[in-house]
Amino acid sequence: MSSPSKRKGSQAEREVVQHLVQHGWKYAERRLAGDINDKGDVSGVRGVCIEIKNHAKMDLGGWLQELLVEIVNAKAETGAVVHKRKGKSDVGQWYATMTVDMWIYLLKEAGYGETKTTRQGLTD
Repeated sequence: MSSPSKRKGSQAEREVVQHLVQHGWKYAERRLAGDINDKGDVSGVRGVCIEIKNHAKMDLGGWLQELLVEIVNAKAETGAVVHKRKGKSDVGQWYATMTVDMWIYLLKEAGYGETKTTRQGLTD
């Protein structure tokens, strides 16, 4: 049997995947642990690396550093850390954290701004 924290994390991953599927990402699914080159917790969202966290104490800096490594491993364009929000069971009310450069990349890809950005949301 797995540890309580592992079960808690796995449950959060399932909930995020279910939310993504309900919102149109029909191929979203949990990645199984075991790859030495971690590529995030969710696959099936093309070009995006998703790391899921369900911890009482936030470690945004550590989580973002982990995400940056996983974005490279997954050959993704960008990514986010989705972390459970205390007192909120609705995944839509959880947090999605990324660097400002990643956010700018997404804005520019959506047509905002005047210049393109490079992979991982880092500006040219």
